[in-house]
Amino acid sequence: MPLATGARVVAVVLAAASWLALAPLPAAGQGGAAEPYAAPRTAWGDPDLQGIWSNTTSTPFERPAEFGERQLLTDEEFAAAQAEAVARVQAAEVSSNEGSTAGPDHWYEHLGKVSNRTSQVVDPPDGQVPALTAEARERHIIGTVNRERFAMSFDSWEDLSPWDRCITRSIPGSMFPTFYNNNYQILQIPGYVVILYEMIHDARIIPVDGRPALDGSVRQWMGDSRGRWDGDTLVVEVGNFTDQTPLHPVRGEPSQVAHSADLRVVERFTRVDPYTIEYEVTIDDPRTFVRDWTVALPLTSAGAPDHMLEYACQEGQQAVRNILSGARAQERRAAAAADR
Repeated sequence: MPLATGARVVAVVLAAASWLALAPLPAAGQGGAAEPYAAPRTAWGDPDLQGIWSNTTSTPFERPAEFGERQLLTDEEFAAAQAEAVARVQAAEVSSNEGSTAGPDHWYEHLGKVSNRTSQVVDPPDGQVPALTAEARERHIIGTVNRERFAMSFDSWEDLSPWDRCITRSIPGSMFPTFYNNNYQILQIPGYVVILYEMIHDARIIPVDGRPALDGSVRQWMGDSRGRWDGDTLVVEVGNFTDQTPLHPVRGEPSQVAHSADLRVVERFTRVDPYTIEYEVTIDDPRTFVRDWTVALPLTSAGAPDHMLEYACQEGQQAVRNILSGARAQERRAAAAADR
């Protein structure tokens, strides 16, 4: 094989090995006892979460039905997943990915990043996002993903999601891995934790000094975050959302229907070893989902870049104009055909 291809395959194998290290530790009684990990501390005594982290993964967001309520792959299944990941990267090297509107496969950093987890959703126990409520199913659909399935036109910019418009992926969407730019820089100063997101270049400032939440009349794209320390875990409660952002990257209806303004999110960041932060988020929106649900995934410094790249979203800004002008052109053609 070409040298470049061989190098990429080696990189994939190494990346897969690094993700094996991210597998959850055996439960108590399933092996030798290990010394509990003590997170490093900042100069002012808080657990130190600082650094650049990545959550790139090929692990499916929702669990494939064949795994039932099983959260982890067997050793044999994991080995097969590693082999499949290598094969996919090799295929991507020689594929033009014809027919795709999102670029060739080898652009996407999630290829080859496997773990022994069967899904990112860990609750409900079947690893599936709960069903929408009757109210949510009646809401206006926003965003470009799978819009053709709903046979809907783009009438205005309000039919495009804030992600389409390069505004934000909101919370928790900004913490969910997608095709690329799955990197996060965490900074700390006394009283604050700041997370810089490479995708869309959001920066979230999280006070951890005990101040009260904003008044309920103040709504923000990424909500209003308030953090506190529970031992070595940073617990962040987020409210005061708008009702104009969908939850990504859930497929089907939830990815197109905005959550309600009553959304409440609770996040937990726990540094479990020198290279890993275990991230867990619970989504509670009884006006949108029939029950709350939880996602868990690791943030790792293994394979993360040494600096954050600029995310200049010019394509999205042009896409809004192009999509709307294209929709008007379709309407004009339809009207002309009807007049014949």
